[in-house]
Amino acid sequence: MNLPTVKQLRYLIELEKYAHFGKAAEASFVSQSAFSVAIRELESTLGTQLFDRTNKRVTITAMGQEIVVQARLVIRDLEALMDMAWVSSEPLSGKLRLGVIPTISPFLLPKLLPKLRSQFPRLQLFLQEDTTQRVYERLMSGELDLILIAFPYELRNVEKMKLFNDQFLLAYRTGSQFIDKQKVTVDHLQPESILLLEDGHCLRDHALSACKIRNLNKVSHFAASSLLTLIEMVEADLGVTYLPEMAKDSPMLKNTNIKTQAMPKNSHREIGLIWRKGSARGKEFKMLGEFIKKNR
Repeated sequence: MNLPTVKQLRYLIELEKYAHFGKAAEASFVSQSAFSVAIRELESTLGTQLFDRTNKRVTITAMGQEIVVQARLVIRDLEALMDMAWVSSEPLSGKLRLGVIPTISPFLLPKLLPKLRSQFPRLQLFLQEDTTQRVYERLMSGELDLILIAFPYELRNVEKMKLFNDQFLLAYRTGSQFIDKQKVTVDHLQPESILLLEDGHCLRDHALSACKIRNLNKVSHFAASSLLTLIEMVEADLGVTYLPEMAKDSPMLKNTNIKTQAMPKNSHREIGLIWRKGSARGKEFKMLGEFIKKNR
């Protein structure tokens, strides 16, 4: 039985990504003619058409979409095989693809990465920042090896390692019209005074839950698309917000008039690592988790 080659599967994945033979060939560092021949040979081997071709665009077929998903898993497993050989001789070496959510990466990684490179110089760490749902989907499709996210969040078929709790802080502009210094509690905040991120950002749900914001009339109908925008809105005294403690000393808050105030101890989110259940690199990922705990 003839089987697809690894090269053909990689080309298939690139073509699905770019939907253009020229761009996919360029990304694969081969000529377009050689790239096209490889795709045709793959279709011949599989006995099915993977793409509909027109003069202007390339569209993947339904069967092609299914095969791309499986191709990613095959490449992932082959890379895992190579990684196992690396790890057996030197843990935390070789390629590692880590997904991180944007409410963690700018605060934790700048401090952590130099120490990680120093202690594990042969580790090739590739980072991808996105929302929790998107990095989880990429983890399960084999595009990422593990993800660094905040909980609670419903996930399936994964293993979880808790790293630490990240307390929430009330953040407001000095002299804010929304703050009564004698009564700085959720119940005493004005209607529509709490600014949060847009739906889809887990920090919004975590703040609502951990800070016990049960009266949604307190939440502004304006929402920020990013943490930086949220901070700018608070700086303009459009409301108050709840920030993770890891953001307290970040450059985002420097040169602003924003003050932070501690919340009750149980007002926190949980930071942890996630990887696919049964991963051959589970022990290595736990080692990375222990490193993060000690050096964050």
